[in-house]
Amino acid sequence: MDVSGRSTTVRTIVVPHADLGPWWRGLQALFDAEYLTVHGPWDPDQPYGYAPADRHVVAVSAGEVVGHVGLQRRSIDVGGREVEVAGVGGVLVSSSLRTGGVGRLLLDAAGAVITDPLGSDFGYLGCREEVASFYVSCGWHRIRVRESFTDPRTGRFVVQDPGPPLLVHAGLRPVEQWPGGDVDLRGRPW
Repeated sequence: MDVSGRSTTVRTIVVPHADLGPWWRGLQALFDAEYLTVHGPWDPDQPYGYAPADRHVVAVSAGEVVGHVGLQRRSIDVGGREVEVAGVGGVLVSSSLRTGGVGRLLLDAAGAVITDPLGSDFGYLGCREEVASFYVSCGWHRIRVRESFTDPRTGRFVVQDPGPPLLVHAGLRPVEQWPGGDVDLRGRPW
């Protein structure tokens, strides 16, 4: 992969959360470079109060961690139906490699993890409006629903009206089979 005029090889690996040890320092450096002054040190078990990942897709270049996507399998309620999702969070690419295809590489790898090993019907994520079009360009589909969850900062139950970007991705089922109705994450968002 060519990144910013330099020839750079980036590969992804899938790491179960329990095996994160060898990658922990690199991930902490990646997250702290972006969020330390606002959120404090990164902790993989309590990532800024959001739900922790079961699996981590880690992008590595020349032995250094340059990107991350976390996924957690969870049963949520969608319109009164049980739906198995792989909640996606902690999507981050080193600032020096943004716009070079590393994000797309990570999301492609994450798409495979949704089905195997997590065995989830769909991928699910919430994001900022500024990056929603990037996810759509990577095969995610925007949905417009009321979402409820446990607030990562306060621990209170929150019901959020439709508006902020929420997206789904095919897993074991195609996106067209996403059920209609309000979404209850049954916990913290990712």
